[in-house]
Amino acid sequence: MNNSRPKILYAIQGTGNGHISRARDIIPILQQKGDLDILVSGIQADMQLPYPIKYRFYGLSFIFGQKGGVDLFKTFRKSKFRKLILEVKQLPIENYDLVINDFEPVSAWACYFKAKPCISLSHQAVVLHKNSPQPKKYNLIGKSILKNYAPCTAEYGFHFQEYDKSIYPPVIRKEIRAIVPENKGHYTVYLPALSDNKIIKILSEFPEIKWQVFSKHTKEAYNKNNISVSHINNKEFINSIATSTGVLCGAGFETPAEALFLKKKLMVIPMKNQFEQQCNAQALKEMGIPVIKNLKIKHVPKIKEWLESTEIIPVNYPDITQDIINSIILKHYNNNQP
Repeated sequence: MNNSRPKILYAIQGTGNGHISRARDIIPILQQKGDLDILVSGIQADMQLPYPIKYRFYGLSFIFGQKGGVDLFKTFRKSKFRKLILEVKQLPIENYDLVINDFEPVSAWACYFKAKPCISLSHQAVVLHKNSPQPKKYNLIGKSILKNYAPCTAEYGFHFQEYDKSIYPPVIRKEIRAIVPENKGHYTVYLPALSDNKIIKILSEFPEIKWQVFSKHTKEAYNKNNISVSHINNKEFINSIATSTGVLCGAGFETPAEALFLKKKLMVIPMKNQFEQQCNAQALKEMGIPVIKNLKIKHVPKIKEWLESTEIIPVNYPDITQDIINSIILKHYNNNQP
C-alpha cells in the first residue's frame, strides 16, 4: 500500500446550490487525504465556496426559467459548446491520481477522452439505479442527459433513502447538524424556477400565513403583505428553515433532505423539463411527502391541507461522509498502488 499523499481533483457542478452545499463538508475531508485542487463549472449557483478554486470553467449549465422549470431555449442559447470542448482539452487531467466528480462535465469528459478513471460522488449517480424510485412516465431525453452529461467509471451516490447498499444517506452539512431547530411560525419557500409574481399570487391565498420567500430573481429584499421576498443567501436561508414550521421548495436534493433532517413539514414542486427532480418527487411521494405538479390556483386546496397538517416524516441521516471518502481512497487509490 502506498502511504504517499495522492494528488486529488474534486470537480463540482455549479448549477444550483446543492452541489456547492455538499462540497462544503466534503472538501475538508479530501484536504486531509491528499493534495487537493478544486474545479467548479457552471453559472447558476448563488452560494460561494470558502476555499480556493484552481479551475473555474463555464462548463454546461441548465438555466432556470420563471415558469416552473428549466428554460430549454435559454439553456441552449447560453451553451458554449466550442468553449466546453476547449475547456475539456485544456484541463491537465493527467496530473491527478484521483478525480472525484459531483456531476461536473468538464473533468468527466477530460477523463473519458484520456481513458482515466473518474469517480462519481453525487446524487445524480444513483437517481437511475434500478432500485431508486422513478416516475411512471418514461423520459428518454431526461435519462440520456443523466447518463451522458458527466460520464464516470465508478459511482457512489446519495439519496433520500438507502435503496441499495451502494446508496448512502444525504450529506447533511455540519452547520445544519449543529442547529437546534425551533418553530417561529413562518414557512420557508425556495422555488428558483418560478417568478416572484407567480409565487406571490398563490401564497397570497393564505393571508394568515407568514411566508419567507428566497428568490433567484430579485436583488433587493421587499415585502408584499404577509410575504417577505429576499435574494437567496446561505446564512439567512439556513436560519429561515431552522426556525420554520415547514418548507415549500423544488424537488431538488439538498434542501428537501435538510428540511427532513431538521424535522420540518415539507411540500415539493418538481421543475418541468428536469427529469432528476421528477425522480426525486416520486421518491419523496413514496415517503409520504406531499407533491404538487405546479403552483397554480387548482392546487390551493392541497396546499391548505398541507398547512393544516402536523405530520412530520421521520428520517435517519447519520454522518458517514468520512467513511465514504475513506472507502473511495482505499479502493481507487491505495489498492491500485504498487
